[in-house]
Amino acid sequence: MIETERLILRSWRDADREPYAAVMADPEVGYWLGATLSRAEAGAQVDRFMASAAAVEPGFLAVERRSDGVFLGAACLRTVVGDDHPMTGHVEIGWRFARVAWGSGYATEAARALLELGFQRLGLAEIVSFTAVSNVRSRAVMERLGLTRQPDLDFDHPALAADHPLKSHVVYAIGRDG
Repeated sequence: MIETERLILRSWRDADREPYAAVMADPEVGYWLGATLSRAEAGAQVDRFMASAAAVEPGFLAVERRSDGVFLGAACLRTVVGDDHPMTGHVEIGWRFARVAWGSGYATEAARALLELGFQRLGLAEIVSFTAVSNVRSRAVMERLGLTRQPDLDFDHPALAADHPLKSHVVYAIGRDG
């Protein structure tokens, strides 16, 4: 568990399934992730998040507001895996929050805590983050955190169709020394 001024990043609980499914069913959230998810698909993701909890990095953590325990979304620090993913082997930070949490600084706060964990406790040399070219909100979070654009690592997301508006992705990175 990681606590920040306003957030708790923690392991997943069965009680998180419904609020996470609601987040992932929201068309505006789903747009930036490539698609919305059904309740069953969101539940399967939670199952994967729970199963990967023993990994070196924390993977996807549930994020709740400290003041009232409301589930806000998820944030991750994980090694990217996948035979066809261009970022395979890189450790990434990422986030997905309920739309009601957008614009509140929660993504920045959660990601900052994960950067600290990655560099200070896990001894990572570099952490990346990536998003669609047009996702200006996530790109702004990356820049606020001190990540810098790495155009040589930009890629077309292999899980998205060639004509998908989010196909082109930009990559940002930060080293342990900033």
